[in-house]
Amino acid sequence: ADPLTEHEYLQEIAEIAAKNKVFDSFIGMGYYNTIMPAVIRRNIFENPGWYTQYTPYQAEIAQGRLESLLNFQTLIADLSGLPIANASLLDDATAAAEAMSMFFNAYNKREVIASRFFVDQFCFPQIIDVLRTRATPLNIEIVVGDYKEIVFDKNYFGALVQYPNASGSIEDYKLFVENVHATNAFVTVVADIMSLALITPPGEWGADCVVGNTQRFGVPMGFGGPHAAYFATREDFKRTIPGRIIGVSVDRTGKPALRMALQTREQHIRREKATSNICTAQALLANIAGMYAVYHGYEGLKEIANRIHNLCCSLANRLQQLGFTVKNEYFFDTLAIELTRPYEVKEEAEKQGMNFYY
Repeated sequence: ADPLTEHEYLQEIAEIAAKNKVFDSFIGMGYYNTIMPAVIRRNIFENPGWYTQYTPYQAEIAQGRLESLLNFQTLIADLSGLPIANASLLDDATAAAEAMSMFFNAYNKREVIASRFFVDQFCFPQIIDVLRTRATPLNIEIVVGDYKEIVFDKNYFGALVQYPNASGSIEDYKLFVENVHATNAFVTVVADIMSLALITPPGEWGADCVVGNTQRFGVPMGFGGPHAAYFATREDFKRTIPGRIIGVSVDRTGKPALRMALQTREQHIRREKATSNICTAQALLANIAGMYAVYHGYEGLKEIANRIHNLCCSLANRLQQLGFTVKNEYFFDTLAIELTRPYEVKEEAEKQGMNFYY
């Protein structure tokens, strides 16, 4: 083919792009449409002072950025019910894998060696896939099953459940957590950050670590991500938590100052002992999520979460009136619907420009 000018080439790819069919996506799986407040879009997302900062090596001279990340950590600690949170990770699946590695190392410091990690079958598929990939080099055996039926023994060092789970159900894991803790193993919970504005934080019913995605807090889809993950845990793990933590200190004149604490686990400081890589943070997207919470405030977040839940309740009621069976007893914003002829629904949904998770 003859070479094209830049203008001609842009026209050509615009014509190809115009062939795409834009459907409404109801697939879920941790990614949702959001509204980014214009003030955040203008002042952070479109501002090179914020978006060019990949990893601040001399973070202490940028106190404003550290303050913003500290806000993010505080938000995560409040919503998860756990005291310590880092300044973001790559995405929810890798955050779950980091939790698995952290607990594998913590458990096996004892005399008993355990190599099994239980994962509930109703976790998002991308989380299960990444856990399997990351488990292979560590010789960890991933056991996927039903959390109600699994019998824990000394071969398990930890477990992972999702809250609400991939089918939308809010499960009561309190007894499950007690059973896991009875064998001295650890529990990680993958939690929807928006739902935590309404439902009991996992830290309050015994979770040792809570991870998840902050995309719901005003971050655009970005062609599938990744989006900033959050990672919160108990004080016992503050020396082994992956990523970096912003800490409050004092400067030489005695005034409050922020610093990047506990970043020695990152590969630019102690490469051979690092538990994470500098590229695993999502500072821009964490800042957007943190500022989204600041912009709306606690009551505002609660209002948004309530609106999402109420819309879901309206849908559930209408579906039941139409004779469909909604399988969830308790839910936040996702419904599992029993279909006798799913392919007919799929055909009709595609005609209407809608994608569902079948």
